[in-house]
Amino acid sequence: MKRIVPVENSKQTAKFIDFPHDLNEGNPNYVPELFIAQRDLLSPKHPFFEHAEMQLFLAYDGEKITGRIAAILNHNHNRFNNVNEGFFGFFDCIDDVETSQLLFSTAEKWLRDKGVTGKIIGPVNHSTNETCGLLVDGFTTPPKVLMTYNKPYYEKLVTAAGFRKRIDIYAYLYHKETFDDSRLRRFQAVFLEKLKKKNITIRPVNMKDFKNEASRIREVYNSAWDKNLGFAPMSDKEFDYMAKDLKMILDPELCLIAEHNGKMVGFGAAIPNINEILITIKRGRLLPTGIFKLLLRKNKVKALRIPLLGVIEGYRKMGIETMFYMGIIDYFMKHPRLVETEASWILENNLPMNKAIIDIGAKLDKTYRIYEKD
Repeated sequence: MKRIVPVENSKQTAKFIDFPHDLNEGNPNYVPELFIAQRDLLSPKHPFFEHAEMQLFLAYDGEKITGRIAAILNHNHNRFNNVNEGFFGFFDCIDDVETSQLLFSTAEKWLRDKGVTGKIIGPVNHSTNETCGLLVDGFTTPPKVLMTYNKPYYEKLVTAAGFRKRIDIYAYLYHKETFDDSRLRRFQAVFLEKLKKKNITIRPVNMKDFKNEASRIREVYNSAWDKNLGFAPMSDKEFDYMAKDLKMILDPELCLIAEHNGKMVGFGAAIPNINEILITIKRGRLLPTGIFKLLLRKNKVKALRIPLLGVIEGYRKMGIETMFYMGIIDYFMKHPRLVETEASWILENNLPMNKAIIDIGAKLDKTYRIYEKD
């Protein structure tokens, strides 16, 4: 008998976290999330839940788990965007429309009971400041760090539940052997001189003053990304939580800051693709051996991902973005072990950014989709 069970204790939460491992057993492109990281993300103590609510659900067929979903009510999102919407996330399911329909209808009912009258949007885990999007193209390789992965049939399950496309988000890939930075190099000196005349400087993040740096970066982040799909500003605690995790894998040469007379006006960052390590850590457990893999192999990864690059209003299209890219590219080119870099995610309607990325030799590698339903 098929049924949906709300997650109400730590034992059920562990089953919720572990279900994708069972579903993707033997899949060479599946990267298990770290159990401890997922547990923290779903914990009521996470700072996200100071302004949001979430209920996890598990689908059962008899005694076997067959799916999972989270219903999410982000009050910050609704206040910031002046809407009354809900989200779904952490969706995983066997290839069975009946099971997925049960999951979606349960999440929708929970949101209606909470007073949501607008759209339900997803997948987001648990906001657009975390991982989001359903993979709809690019299944033949593993995802890069902090990007999602799912089986191809998920698209069928989501649309069967009445969801329609809201927007696509792109992941572009640069391969070192085909990468052409000549166009950027031609403009590099011009932009440097232009920025110098305006007293705008580019520098790496100061790791010795990381707490203050992170606070200033948060202000830029909340300003530069305010028009992105489904965006809601991150609280101080949320950003500090994210920054603490990123600090463990961050190379200061790959986190660049733009300042105008001492005021931070933009930043760009690339991070090592630790998914190359996580894919070898069985069921996302760091103990007994996973922690050693993570520590010993961190400096051996072969790819980077550029997840963050933003400039506040009034300083865009001045060459700051180009200088961020050039700094990351210089790092990429001088390290022989690095063979590719992913730029993601980019909204499909951000035409200037898409064109700029393609112009310097990137190829569209993966497409993710955000859905909505009235």
